[in-house]
Amino acid sequence: MGSRYGLEIRAAGATDAPGLAVLLAEAGPAIPVEALAERLEAMRAAPGVALIAQEWGPPSGLVVLHWYRTLTEARPVAQITTLFVGGEQRRRGVGRLLLKAASQAARMAECDTLQLVAAQDLADLDAFCRATGFTPGGPGFVRPLRKGR
Repeated sequence: MGSRYGLEIRAAGATDAPGLAVLLAEAGPAIPVEALAERLEAMRAAPGVALIAQEWGPPSGLVVLHWYRTLTEARPVAQITTLFVGGEQRRRGVGRLLLKAASQAARMAECDTLQLVAAQDLADLDAFCRATGFTPGGPGFVRPLRKGR
């Protein structure tokens, strides 16, 4: 997707599983590398994308995005199910860059709405979502992807 100051945002693949396993272990239960590699490969066939932020080492952030059709929306809805930045990389704009790349991917999939599935009672996440244009709604937070809609 591009780079900024040595930081690259790109699609994740099975070869990224070892680094992602370490990154995700910060957020919760460990996922075995083999299982994570299989899941990343399976996602390539599904309507969505897993994007990583990477500098000169293991991934520092991850966003997982899916899109789907609903009966109530004329266009597909994009849903972020994972957005995580490693503790040492926070407050450096990595989350915003991942969100920007996810928004671009959703627009390319012709989505009008972007949801971020998360508990609304997390203070840091709430502040981040509001600062990036999300409002509470749906299963977490929601924002339009196109102006004037």
